[in-house]
Amino acid sequence: MSDQHLKTPIAGLHHVTAISGPAQENLDFYTQRLQTRLIKQTVNFDAPEMYHLYYGAADARPGSVMTFFNREERSQGQAGEGAAQSFAYAVSPEQIAQWHEELGGTLSTRFGTQVLSLTDPHGQAFEMVADADAGAWGEFHSVTLWLADPTPTAQILTEVFGYVHVGQERGDGGTRDRYALPGNAPGRVVDLWRSDTPGRARPGPGTIHHVAFRARDLDHQAALRETLLARGHNVTEVKDRQYFKAIYFREPGGVLFEIATDGPGFDTDEPMATLGAQLKLPPQHEPRRAELEAVLPPLTQH
Repeated sequence: MSDQHLKTPIAGLHHVTAISGPAQENLDFYTQRLQTRLIKQTVNFDAPEMYHLYYGAADARPGSVMTFFNREERSQGQAGEGAAQSFAYAVSPEQIAQWHEELGGTLSTRFGTQVLSLTDPHGQAFEMVADADAGAWGEFHSVTLWLADPTPTAQILTEVFGYVHVGQERGDGGTRDRYALPGNAPGRVVDLWRSDTPGRARPGPGTIHHVAFRARDLDHQAALRETLLARGHNVTEVKDRQYFKAIYFREPGGVLFEIATDGPGFDTDEPMATLGAQLKLPPQHEPRRAELEAVLPPLTQH
């Protein structure tokens, strides 16, 4: 493992995974209202009676992938300290007004840039941020982490992941510190939010489960894992998630972080042209296909 990998920063966000309510409502909103692409129809590896739906840019590029564990019950989670609060798409500045007219939401200015704040049908907060460098529709701009004490998390971002502190703002009942990576990779920004009104997060629909950062390759991932272990973090072994390899750890503020590789990619088990068209099961659950298809509610793609 080369020293170069230890010095190489994270390549931005890989994906963000949240918890939703009923899968059909989730599918309709993200493909019909937001016009992102369903790129994978699969199941939660650890609870295969539950859908795991992936949405993203047309080419399913890392840095655009928003995924949901879809719960059919309509219970509600609660945003708060120790979890990611929201995710944000990058849009060209001229598109902000168009999305505001179509979806509603609240317009504001943050770090000198227009932000449209929205909520999906199951209570998940998300944003659209005006970005002159915005690429394909569906690419992330940033994620916001809600923390009681941002300092230890900031140390992970700057000392291990390669982020740089680029600003701080007061507003909306708290303080926001912005960290960014060099370049213009999708999902290159992480905001750390400290609220004036403390409150712990409660998992459930409308909340983010984990945030996945992007390793450049397996060697880079392994180097990051070794660095984190040396700093005393409890990092998992590499897990095969079929479309990427992943490691996980809970950062000091309580947010579950993942570091994922680009490969083998979302077209490893179906052609790029027809991603998301069929239910794809991980190999360990394929023998249960008939059973799972009987339990999972049918989905209609428009």
